[in-house]
Amino acid sequence: MSEQVVEAAGGVVVRDGLVAVVHRPRYDDWSLPKGHLDPGEGFEEAALREVREETGLRCRITRELGETRYRDGRGRPKVVRWFAMEVVGGAFAPNDEVDELRWLAPAEASELLSYPSDRELVARV
Repeated sequence: MSEQVVEAAGGVVVRDGLVAVVHRPRYDDWSLPKGHLDPGEGFEEAALREVREETGLRCRITRELGETRYRDGRGRPKVVRWFAMEVVGGAFAPNDEVDELRWLAPAEASELLSYPSDRELVARV
């Protein structure tokens, strides 16, 4: 029997040529906003919801960026589908998951991001 794959989706949010990078105090890392799919939810819907929940930004998807696969902290296989997004409204406010958001040039974002797969995604936009 194959392992249950954890499904998640996220966004590379761009505004005026800058990329949104978030700090998650639970992990003390800098990453791109993402999260698990809710039951019955599609990847695009989940990506938009997770970005809104973590950043307060309402976005629209401009294109798909592909997926990353890895084992999560519990050793389960995980797939994250990523989408390029642009902001259509909203504003950041610190919350339980994200305590800081920075708008950075792609090169600066790549230096700050904690994970190589996130850096690769920024390079695609």
